Amino acid sequence: MSDISATSVKELREMSGAGMMDCKKALTEASGDLEKAIDILRKTGIAKARKKSGRSAKEGLILPYIHPGDKLGVLLEINCETDFVASTEDFVELSKDIAMHIAASNPISVSREGVPSDILDREKEIYADQARQSGKPEEIIQKMTEGRLNKFYQENVLLEQAFVKDPDKTISDLITETVAKLGENILVTRFSRFQLGEKANS
Repeated sequence: MSDISATSVKELREMSGAGMMDCKKALTEASGDLEKAIDILRKTGIAKARKKSGRSAKEGLILPYIHPGDKLGVLLEINCETDFVASTEDFVELSKDIAMHIAASNPISVSREGVPSDILDREKEIYADQARQSGKPEEIIQKMTEGRLNKFYQENVLLEQAFVKDPDKTISDLITETVAKLGENILVTRFSRFQLGEKANS
């Protein structure tokens, strides 16, 4: 469908914030269907965001978050490529959302690689023992252990946790959406979570 109306392009642009040519291209690909065109733009944005993930990110923020009641706090370092993006409302909002999420969800680490080996070894041992009690063959036990380990990561690793304000998204999805919007690589570098009377988790 080549006769995409200017009105449709304008409407899609207002809905998505994408450029005119991108909107026209997406509408053509979607045969004029606005909902499909939005999906196409989202996929393109995410694809572009993924390409940026290897770029250096040395600017950003160190953001403090204190939970109401003053007994729980988080210190978060989140990086981007330029100080301009670091001062944007979208970047600051993302940082606040992630810090608040850390306070609520108490992750062990930012990524799988950051999970301490002693915790990982203990979890693997427990899952393997539980799986063996089922009496299934060793290769099935291994798959069951891997499955439970993946669930452990999803529950305890920040980037893989479901976002507390929108459980349909992970923290990684949330970052990717902001990368697509702002056009810069964004990395959560580290965090410390402080709860009154407890050892800091970082």
